[in-house]
Amino acid sequence: MRQLLIGAALLLPLVALAQDSRTAYLQMFDSNGDGRVSEAEYVSYMSQGFARIDVNHDGVLEVNELPGDRGRPITLKAYQDNLRRQFRKLDRHHHGYLNARELTAPPR
Repeated sequence: MRQLLIGAALLLPLVALAQDSRTAYLQMFDSNGDGRVSEAEYVSYMSQGFARIDVNHDGVLEVNELPGDRGRPITLKAYQDNLRRQFRKLDRHHHGYLNARELTAPPR
């Protein structure tokens, strides 16, 4: 019993740290500060990566802009459509937004 209590006492700070990390990650996406991430916020935040590697800013990632010069060109619209599909998979409760736990859950 004592070992169980000691184990639980050691685990509590890790749980709190994990929760703090999830909350900090959510705040990066949460542009309006309501404590949850809408589909629009998710797509907006995740699209920043596309914008960074779209060197000529034409809304298309050409083969030479993609890591390793491989693959096929991808448009911003196609990229964002994929992000919307990802959002719907992460929104496990189907309430139209992501909480910290959903946002940090592994994809399924």
